[in-house]
Amino acid sequence: MSTDNSISPFDEYLLAAVEMASGAGRIMREYFRSATLTEKAKINDADIVTPADKACDALITGEIHKRFPDHSILAEESGESESGSDYRWVIDPIDGTTNFAAGLPICCTSIALEYKGETVVGVVYDPFTDELFTAVKGQGAMLNGNPIRVKTNELLSHAVVSTGFPIDKDTNPDNNADVVARVLPHVRGLRRLGSSAMDICYVAAGVLDAYWEMNLHAWDVAAALLILHEADGCHASYRDDRNISIIVSSRALFPKIQPLIND
Repeated sequence: MSTDNSISPFDEYLLAAVEMASGAGRIMREYFRSATLTEKAKINDADIVTPADKACDALITGEIHKRFPDHSILAEESGESESGSDYRWVIDPIDGTTNFAAGLPICCTSIALEYKGETVVGVVYDPFTDELFTAVKGQGAMLNGNPIRVKTNELLSHAVVSTGFPIDKDTNPDNNADVVARVLPHVRGLRRLGSSAMDICYVAAGVLDAYWEMNLHAWDVAAALLILHEADGCHASYRDDRNISIIVSSRALFPKIQPLIND
């Protein structure tokens, strides 16, 4: 760890996370639209995994075990490795696997580092646009090394927002369709991108105005939420019975969209 007081003690972890995300990106590009890319259902046909997910997971967790052997890990594909450390890495090797498997280039690798339960480093990398979103707690949010901020728009009628749907949407009528129907008439446009980490980072970068989704998990959002907050955005839980269910937006727009989602 650096002794230079001008450098955050977490900067070395940021550099490691960027290197790991870059390596995962190379794997994603190698598999993308390839004849070798297969898919396998996990919980149901809406929840799938590919060899690329497994390969990216293995690369990232392998690097963590090598570089930081005493750190804990929570990864979507390989599960939890608890060491009792104050540090825990939270990893989604490919966020947007359905897009990836379909050949849609809207997906990313998400890597976060928690220290004593608080996220202190966040990296989200889209290898198809070569967009690298990064944040270290207290240092602001960056896109390819340039500072980013959320939009200042306060008008729902000018807003482009995004959402997603839970994997049990086919069997559970509590599937976000009712909220979509409430929000849609009030906004300029509504999108479903298929990668929660990208949705949140796009809000952070001022590309989208807001995003909401239910039934997410820590690996989906940990890195991106730090990036959002360091870009002066905000988020809040809108229900506590479907894992992580959040509304994400600028502070200016939040009072306008939150009542529609919570109605």
